[in-house]
Amino acid sequence: MTPSVEFEIPTSRPVYVAGHRGLVGSAIWRHLRARGHDNLVGRTHAELDLLDRQAVFEFFHTIRPHTVVVAAAKVGGILANKSCPHDFISQNLQIQVNVLDAALAVEVPRLLFLGSSCIYPKYAAQPIREESLLTGDLEPTNDAYAIAKIAGILQVQATRRQYGLPWISAMPTNLYGPGDNFSPTTSHVLPALIRRYDAARRDGLPVVTNWGSGTPRREFLHVDDMAEACMHLLRTYDGDSQVNVGCGEDHSIAEVAGMVADAVGYDGITEWDTTKPDGTPRKLLDVGILTTGGWKPKIRLDDGIRSAAQWYREEMVDA
Repeated sequence: MTPSVEFEIPTSRPVYVAGHRGLVGSAIWRHLRARGHDNLVGRTHAELDLLDRQAVFEFFHTIRPHTVVVAAAKVGGILANKSCPHDFISQNLQIQVNVLDAALAVEVPRLLFLGSSCIYPKYAAQPIREESLLTGDLEPTNDAYAIAKIAGILQVQATRRQYGLPWISAMPTNLYGPGDNFSPTTSHVLPALIRRYDAARRDGLPVVTNWGSGTPRREFLHVDDMAEACMHLLRTYDGDSQVNVGCGEDHSIAEVAGMVADAVGYDGITEWDTTKPDGTPRKLLDVGILTTGGWKPKIRLDDGIRSAAQWYREEMVDA
């Protein structure tokens, strides 16, 4: 991090958040709005199909945003990535190339591309440093998605080198919070656990069975902390390397499952189906660039899980 760098994001200039209704995009939208940005631009899929290259270019030429946050992506958990690898690599590559090329065509001054920590090798040394990128084999259950995100990082870096634009990339750890995907087939691990344990509590089930062994360790960051980190990076960071965004602490999936059970009030038994895949054994990000730059998360995991479970009940179950 370079403390002397300071970028101004004028509150009156257009800021386009691609994927503004998703988990990350909606959090960034809320934080921008709270900071007085009154010219936020978002488009639903029905309004703008990011797979339609001509439509994306026409949109950028019309809006001419000052700042762009690329939070749009096709995402999913282990089952979805394993079942539909073609969809994950093809659609994400198309979305990224269309948005980044259109942003370059109108010379967007500031852009933040959001990737995923799955870009790093499956057996990368822990905690994972940014320079671990492209140093080993990827986790096979989500390698197609990871390759697409790596391509996005490299396109941002190439744009910086060739055109001198101060575009940057951030790689968040596992995120959760309001607006998450709680689908039984495409959700990530934490929302899937919230859905499963809350349903077990409501249905009075004596046992909950989770995938895998429960031993893999994962780092989780509340999406509101992620949004704060994104704003911090947009204001202060101008480097070629992608920046890891996390909390610097990890927990076993079994420990997280216990927190979820407590949060929803489930007092039954948890069992583990070891015939199902675990994924990467451990994934903890080195967040030294962020912390050196003066940023750190505020929301504890147990508190965040309780608030996420409450949001799920109010918005998804009781809606």
